Amino acid sequence: MKAFTQLTALVAPLDRANVDTDAIIPKQFLKSIRRAGFGPYLFDEWRYLDRGEPEMDCSNRPLNQDFVLNQPKYQGAQILLTRENFGCGSSREHAPWALEDYGFRAIIGSSFADIFYNNCFKNGILPIVLSADLIDQLFNQVTDGYQLSVDLENNVITTPSGQRIGFSIDENRRYRLLNGLDDIALSLQHADKIKAYEAERAKRAPWLFKDA
Repeated sequence: MKAFTQLTALVAPLDRANVDTDAIIPKQFLKSIRRAGFGPYLFDEWRYLDRGEPEMDCSNRPLNQDFVLNQPKYQGAQILLTRENFGCGSSREHAPWALEDYGFRAIIGSSFADIFYNNCFKNGILPIVLSADLIDQLFNQVTDGYQLSVDLENNVITTPSGQRIGFSIDENRRYRLLNGLDDIALSLQHADKIKAYEAERAKRAPWLFKDA
């Protein structure tokens, strides 16, 4: 998993509340568990005018020119600005997979669905919760080429005007994201202790390991 420390990047404004995970990545794409290759299908029903299917080549599909991610001024955006209750609906981890594969490293909103919020940290995405008033301010400020600087080491966002906006993150989640540690990598930090326990366990109960 990619570590997140500091990021200065273009912002794409998705001015919608209650964006559910089926909108983020529709159900027909859930057949794959590869964790990669979902970026072209992110917000599929909003980005394209036809129905997307797994393994479809998206390069020639008809685009919805009104959708924010299809507008040239937001190409390359790595920060998504959105409204309340982003990531609601089903618990599919494919949603952060698609966002990360598209290129988003941070999402800023006034609230997130709990499971989606947790899944973001497990996949290298920083979800930042700000007050609705601050979200309104940011939406009002977004113009062509608008960038924000996000500093997870100091828990602060800096706007182009120099305004500094603090945010809070659970310290355990912050540590894991700063160091690029998903659940497996976190466990492997204790690999020596795990091996020592397994060796001792094999001595005390060898019948459990005879087929290992």
